Amino acid sequence: MVRISVWLLGIAVVAGLAYALVLGGGDADLRPDPDNAPLVALGKLTYAQHCASCHGAGLEGQPNWRERRPDGRLPAPPHDAEGHTWHHADEQLLAMVREGMAPFAPAGYVSDMPGFKGVLSEREIVAVLAYIKSTWPPAARERQARASAQAKR
Repeated sequence: MVRISVWLLGIAVVAGLAYALVLGGGDADLRPDPDNAPLVALGKLTYAQHCASCHGAGLEGQPNWRERRPDGRLPAPPHDAEGHTWHHADEQLLAMVREGMAPFAPAGYVSDMPGFKGVLSEREIVAVLAYIKSTWPPAARERQARASAQAKR
């Protein structure tokens, strides 16, 4: 009986630590750090569940993503180094995921990109961006980091 109690206590401690590292923890310093392995792992899982159906399992986007469809909408862009995601600052990218594209698009433009505020937690949204950034080559990561730093000024 004591052996089972110790074993169950061990499982509870491990589960608590995993929660704190990946899902919990202090969000005050939460940022999309592509070198934070637990955050990137959460982002990869969240991306697969909520983003890959449009933006591609390999971040490749939809075919002909720069050409408007007959309905006037643009296909989902890639988030790999071939796309332009890394041209934008963190705060702008996070806001696009939270709110969808409507606040950022020209008047009258309709986008298929929904907002995920209320669907994903702030930690999950940040984690998705951390995952995406983790796939970029160093030059793209550096340029995007500079854009994020400039936007904070």
